[in-house]
Amino acid sequence: MKNLTIAGGIGKDAVTRTTQGGDKVTGFSVAVEERNGQDKRTLWFDCSLWGRRGEALAQYLTKGTRVTVSGDLSTHEHEGRTYLTVRANDVTLQGGGQRNDSGSAAGGAATGSAPGRADYEDSIPFAPQVL
Repeated sequence: MKNLTIAGGIGKDAVTRTTQGGDKVTGFSVAVEERNGQDKRTLWFDCSLWGRRGEALAQYLTKGTRVTVSGDLSTHEHEGRTYLTVRANDVTLQGGGQRNDSGSAAGGAATGSAPGRADYEDSIPFAPQVL
């Protein structure tokens, strides 16, 4: 297994599909910027999240949302091009996606294991004192 963790922005809204076997899979693409001095390029990863977690998170995986994805890295070829793919084990929403009518960002701090956490307040309940 080639475990990989990436952080970047979602390129387009996630889509949930059903396989012929009846399994649900949610697919989305993540853009990761790579810098080498003045040169910059974008690497695209095709990500898949299987099962209920993918279905639950699909509504939050919208274009522009910043995410961190961990999972198994592989590649597939199509029409002579090689594509990087990640079978996600964990997805963490970092925010920064489209805004809803109330002005708050869609997403928030939800993760693949707890999709309902997006409504938690971001403030720290205590602050350490500096002496």
